[in-house]
Amino acid sequence: MHIVVAPDKFKGSLTALEVADRVAAGIAAVHPEVEVVRVPVADGGDGTVDAAIAAGYERIPLRATGPTGDPVDTAYAMRDGVAVVEMADVSGLRLLPPDRLAPLTATSYGTGEVVRAALDHGCSGIVLGIGGSASTDGGAGMLEALGVRLLDAAGNPLPRGGGALADLDRVDLSGLHPAVATARIVVACDVDNPLLGPHGAAAVYGPQKGATPDDVVTLDAVLAHWADVVDAATGRPDVRNRAGAGAAGGVGYAAMAVLGAELEPGIGLVLELVRFADHLPGASLVITGEGSLDEQTLHGKAPAGVAAAAAKAGIPVVTVSGRLALDGAQLQTAGISAAYALTDIEPDVRRCLADAGPLLERLATTLARERIGGTTP
Repeated sequence: MHIVVAPDKFKGSLTALEVADRVAAGIAAVHPEVEVVRVPVADGGDGTVDAAIAAGYERIPLRATGPTGDPVDTAYAMRDGVAVVEMADVSGLRLLPPDRLAPLTATSYGTGEVVRAALDHGCSGIVLGIGGSASTDGGAGMLEALGVRLLDAAGNPLPRGGGALADLDRVDLSGLHPAVATARIVVACDVDNPLLGPHGAAAVYGPQKGATPDDVVTLDAVLAHWADVVDAATGRPDVRNRAGAGAAGGVGYAAMAVLGAELEPGIGLVLELVRFADHLPGASLVITGEGSLDEQTLHGKAPAGVAAAAAKAGIPVVTVSGRLALDGAQLQTAGISAAYALTDIEPDVRRCLADAGPLLERLATTLARERIGGTTP
């Protein structure tokens, strides 16, 4: 018998691997005889590449273009011809200071550079996690990095960023990376927004990326124009209305319309990548969690996915988190037997963030005493 520890990150304080390590240390302090298997997870956003690397993928480092044009050091993960690419790590909102957001000029170009590098390396499968993006460019930058030319009426290349799409006259797909035609590209996506309108990329997510109300109107209009031009080039006018087309500022649209990508729930993809199911036979308990266990957790976040997979295998699940905002009925519905939060032992949220590691290890000892059988020396 063993225990599987499969948490997501505690955003702002601990990576998923650090969470798993601290929980394992707390368990070992009480039950050193119990085997703990650490399987860090993610939901397609921050930490997706790290989760793949922790599961045995090779880290392939490279330098690419950040969301506002500055170079950033990033990486993708690779195993058996499959590359895991994380948009948040190269084109992510977290790469920009809060006072330097760029809603009209931020680009997804760097994401395309990482995908291109993986294709150049011979990867035949791409898993693209698109959570946490900084841009609302409809995926134009990503496509440009993959060889698509975006031209104005005079035949000149457009500047990068969503705002520049107002001057788009045509797209030239003839230079698209040839490996796109044969590669299987799967996008980890947990939202169902269309590209345009009140539930679209600009209206729903633009304000999080610094867009003013006027910027939202501008971006929605240029994305509509972008879709008109791309639709004319691809002959696929239906894509803009598909669920997920508005994900990551429209990267979902570009991936489906031009790259032929499939969209799948992020946590399900990550659980497959890390071979989570392989660790369940013989497990007596699964421990998962994230920084804040709340209503959002129940809608496609990593702990909900882990709990659902463990429940199918008949294994009880408990959670650890920084804070807990779910009641007993909600936990039970999600398949969670018990929940432990740092705020249970330290009411000061600032201390929970600053001292998350030691506090989590202490919390795990309580969990171990209450939930884990074994022979305590």
